[in-house]
Amino acid sequence: MTTSAPDSAPVYPVAPTGLKRPAIIAAVLSTIVAVVAVLIGHPLFAVFFAVGVVGVLINAKMVALSVSRVAAEENPRKKLLAVDSAVRLGAITLLALAAAFLVRPDGLGVMFGLALGQVVLVLNAVIPVMKGLRKQL
Repeated sequence: MTTSAPDSAPVYPVAPTGLKRPAIIAAVLSTIVAVVAVLIGHPLFAVFFAVGVVGVLINAKMVALSVSRVAAEENPRKKLLAVDSAVRLGAITLLALAAAFLVRPDGLGVMFGLALGQVVLVLNAVIPVMKGLRKQL
C-alpha cells in the first residue's frame, strides 16, 4: 500500500474538463430519449430534452471560460465569479421554467434534459478521479 509521506500534501488525480466525451454520451442518451418520445407520441418532448442537454453543455463551457478569465486577473475576485454564475443559472432556470409551463407537458423535457446533462457532466468528472484515488490506495 502506497501512502503520501506525513509531511507532504496528498496528490489528487486531475478531473477531466473537456466536453467531448460528455457531449457524445449526452447525444447518445438524447437519441434514445428521442426515439422513446416519438414512439409514445411526444416528439416535442425530445426537442425540449435536447435543448436542456445543450443548455448544460453551453453552461459548462461558459463556466470554464469564466473561471479562466477570472483566474487570469492579477487579483482574482471570487465575487465576480459568483455573480456571473448566479446570473447564468438564473437565466437558464427562468427559460427552462417558461418552457415547462408554456408548452405543457412536453416542455418538461427541458428540465429532464438539464438534469440528465448535469448528471453526465458530474459523472464524467467524478469517475476518473475516483479511479485515480483507488489506484493510489
